[in-house]
Amino acid sequence: MSKLTITDLHASVITDEGETPILRGVSLVVESGKTNAIMGPNGSGKSTLAYVIAGHPKYTVTSGAIDLDGEDVLAMSVDERARAGLFLAMQYPVEIPGVSVSNFLRTSITALRGEAPKLRTWTKDMKEAMAGLQMDPAFSSRNVNEGFSGGEKKRHEILQMGLMQPKIAILDETDSGLDVDALKVVSEGVNRFKNQNDAGVLLITHYTRILRYIEPDVVHVFVDGKIVATGGPELAEVLEADGYESYTAAARA
Repeated sequence: MSKLTITDLHASVITDEGETPILRGVSLVVESGKTNAIMGPNGSGKSTLAYVIAGHPKYTVTSGAIDLDGEDVLAMSVDERARAGLFLAMQYPVEIPGVSVSNFLRTSITALRGEAPKLRTWTKDMKEAMAGLQMDPAFSSRNVNEGFSGGEKKRHEILQMGLMQPKIAILDETDSGLDVDALKVVSEGVNRFKNQNDAGVLLITHYTRILRYIEPDVVHVFVDGKIVATGGPELAEVLEADGYESYTAAARA
């Protein structure tokens, strides 16, 4: 069983003008087999939290701690965090011209495991994973995300996650840009990954629609760089009905 523990985390973004505080004391725990949803308005710092966990150099942690199974995540490089079992599905996946999806995935898994998967087994596993996400096998020979639609990019992120099998997956607005059919397919992929690997999921979103397909165990309301309320799945329904105004007004008071 794995556990990601974030304790009183403060972080700033680095700009030409200096450092601007974004995270203002975030504490939460993500455990194996559990889904934590973080919901909040635009600009509240949700994506910053995801990038800080992953180790994006744009952000500076000024205080607090992140531990994965008792290991200090903040002392790890980005690749060490991935090898330790952390995965980030990005809101805006980048294109990598000249690198095929198949080569990218096999190289990534080789880096994670320390040895290359056997080609025959790898081809079978990749085809099965792509079929589960209703991806055309031809995508394996295309350059990473180049010319992909928004839905295709998000399916590719979930394909990576399923093949890499991390302990804790952080999904940054995976529902962004998805139509209803793609949302269902992607959500099924997330549920399948979590159930098959007993993994923990930290799901960052604005809206409740993805939570109709990926049921959270815990819902956190994120405003002004911190968690201001926590509850069960029913909290998402309250947010759907009432919005974030009462929480943002309380944060401003």
